[in-house]
Amino acid sequence: MSQPAAHKDVAQPESFSFTPDNLERAKRIIAKYPAGKQQSAVLPLLELAQRQHGNWLPIAAMEHVARMLDMAPIRVREVATFYTMFNLTPIGRNHVQVCTTTPCWLRGSDAVLDACKKRLGVGVGETTPDGLFTLVEVECLAACVNAPMMQVNEAFYEDLDAASTTRILDALARGEKPKPGPQVQRQTSAALGAKFENTLKPNGSD
Repeated sequence: MSQPAAHKDVAQPESFSFTPDNLERAKRIIAKYPAGKQQSAVLPLLELAQRQHGNWLPIAAMEHVARMLDMAPIRVREVATFYTMFNLTPIGRNHVQVCTTTPCWLRGSDAVLDACKKRLGVGVGETTPDGLFTLVEVECLAACVNAPMMQVNEAFYEDLDAASTTRILDALARGEKPKPGPQVQRQTSAALGAKFENTLKPNGSD
């Protein structure tokens, strides 16, 4: 599975610090954890740092979080490199993550990934020349019932095929925000074709 270039090969900022607003957010996050357990805030603080830094995590940001939580920098880097939600290199405006784990693969994720490559003109781990899209292949995004699916930034697009995948990417390229969720006639994660009726009656009625 190809991924973007390693962060050690990317130009890194010399320093990082939270903005005053984000510093206050970070302090509120840390305060949620019991005394002595503040290191449990490492995930939300890394996510906050990534948002602040254009959706990717430089080494300086990881070290800043490590200092705030009194952690060894290598431990913070271990967390950041484990989860695919963290980007260790600059990415495009639309981060396209295609799940190819078994349920998605059995339901056609190869066609979804091929549609992405064809529409975007890039391979896995690459960014389009206009900086609009970065394409990656990931392991399990936890939407197995609605496989195959892809995540674009924070939105899940489910029950995909090649045609619906291309339509979504076309809309994103036009600056639109296509509706996330199932791309077929499915209600959330219910069985296809299932119909639901509200059988609840007002209080006092039979």
